[in-house]
Amino acid sequence: MTPDFSTSHILAGVEARFDESTDFTVGLEEEFQILDPVTLGLVNRYEALVERSTPDFRAHLAGELIASEIEFKTGAHPTLESAARELAHGRERMIETAAQLGCAIGISGVHPFSLWGNQRIIDTPHYRVVESELGYIAWTNNTFAIHMHCGIRGADRAVHVGTRMRSVLPELLAVSANSPIFMGADTNLASTRTQTFIKSFPRCGIPDAYDDWNAYASHVALLERVGSIRESTQIWWTVRPHHAFGTLEVRICDGQTEFGDGIALAALTLAAIADLCAQYDAGIRVDHHPRALIDENIWRAQRHGLDGELIDLDRGQARATRTAVTELIERTAHVHDTLGIARWIDRIRDILDHGNGAMQQRRVFAESGQDLRALQAHIVERTGASAHEIIRDYFGGTA
Repeated sequence: MTPDFSTSHILAGVEARFDESTDFTVGLEEEFQILDPVTLGLVNRYEALVERSTPDFRAHLAGELIASEIEFKTGAHPTLESAARELAHGRERMIETAAQLGCAIGISGVHPFSLWGNQRIIDTPHYRVVESELGYIAWTNNTFAIHMHCGIRGADRAVHVGTRMRSVLPELLAVSANSPIFMGADTNLASTRTQTFIKSFPRCGIPDAYDDWNAYASHVALLERVGSIRESTQIWWTVRPHHAFGTLEVRICDGQTEFGDGIALAALTLAAIADLCAQYDAGIRVDHHPRALIDENIWRAQRHGLDGELIDLDRGQARATRTAVTELIERTAHVHDTLGIARWIDRIRDILDHGNGAMQQRRVFAESGQDLRALQAHIVERTGASAHEIIRDYFGGTA
């Protein structure tokens, strides 16, 4: 019997939106730290930064819980390359607009020394609900991420692919880990953001396995019916169907200081989704992996980044994390040229050779004599310079 979701406000029109979606369109979102230019600590200037922005730029901005954070969102693009150009332009404009306001901008998974007690929750209907329900959990969530939206045609197909994507999230997290220093100390984690956000918020982290739209929608309708959620965005899973856009949204990655690393991660994510869509279209169905084992790999990735091991969930054996990422690259190689992402995938190989953001932060922190401001100055400098470099070297000097 087909479930009846006709009384669900949250699910209204969503299945049709996915059925009308276009495969492999790309939207990207970056979350920025708003900083005092001298101390480089977080400052609560979100509203002022939005007000300072031109109307065309303002249309791409959004609040993200605290007033010392702001998000830039691209539109939907037919290719990753096109979305990357807009994101590069958005990062440059964010830095320029903040400078006009007397602020600096940086990106990493967490701020290395600013205290959560000094941050203010922004005054919007959504975040008033979040704060009233979550309290301390919301107050302490001073985290910064990069999100990717990928269009997938067909509601059943999108949900099935989302379930399969759970298994590769640890590889993406390991590459993206960029938050080892928090509250003034090295946490011994490669991704402190994962612990602060994913392990604290309700309805977060790795979701259950849903094989089709009805299974997923039944769960959402139940949460709505019993009053756990009022809107779909109160489900903060690391991979989730986005109801408004008809996309699969992947939310596992730390914010990337190096602009090119963020695009490389988006490319690998896009490749993984396209590979799973091809399997689905070919009628290939395999058993999903247990959430507990995926969570074990998430822990390994957040703790050790690229330097540890991940479990091969098909064989039940551990292998080096770099090997696991290389296997993902090889498994998805058949879609790289079709999607126009081969040069960005090459950058993933560079990260495997030279290290991710967490490793770079630890090098800078050690070389500076554990000077927190020097570390944050490096983050601010590379946030801007890396976008300029990509525009120059990849986009011919124009965004």
